[in-house]
Amino acid sequence: MRRFLDRLYTGSGVIAALCILGICVVMLLQAFGREAGILFRGADDIVAWLCAAAAFFALGHTFRHGELVRVGLLVNRLPPRGRRAAEVFALSVTSVFVGYMLWAVALFVYESWKFNEVAQGLIKLPIWIPQTTFLLGVLIFLLAVLDELHAVLNNRKPSYQQAEEARIAAGDFSETT
Repeated sequence: MRRFLDRLYTGSGVIAALCILGICVVMLLQAFGREAGILFRGADDIVAWLCAAAAFFALGHTFRHGELVRVGLLVNRLPPRGRRAAEVFALSVTSVFVGYMLWAVALFVYESWKFNEVAQGLIKLPIWIPQTTFLLGVLIFLLAVLDELHAVLNNRKPSYQQAEEARIAAGDFSETT
């Protein structure tokens, strides 16, 4: 299970990176096309969908690697037992909020599918298709949060703390809080 989850988080990060690459490619094609007198219809729609997909697919990966904003300034100053309690509390609250977000997003995507909602831009596409990336990204983020909560409840260091300690050990203080 550990290998599957790690691959899921890494794959999600790769998809986010590919979406950013896709944004770059579409914008360059649009810029070069403009110079050549070629119109790239729907480029704005594609860039918007890729931007949203990149943001949400990156959540789980960045969370596991300690790149999301946390309350480390407070938590890092606590003694070990206090830190564990604070981590359990923070991860529990985060799980509830992200779980609610997943439910709301799933309902949102389902309603778009149910009512055959179509994108309003130049590309007439059922809007639930690009919205599914939102749903999958939030699902992966919830799995990452629950994974970390499980680790802390089993008296293991969360991966974001391990990543932060590895950065500090390597002399990289750019991301410390």
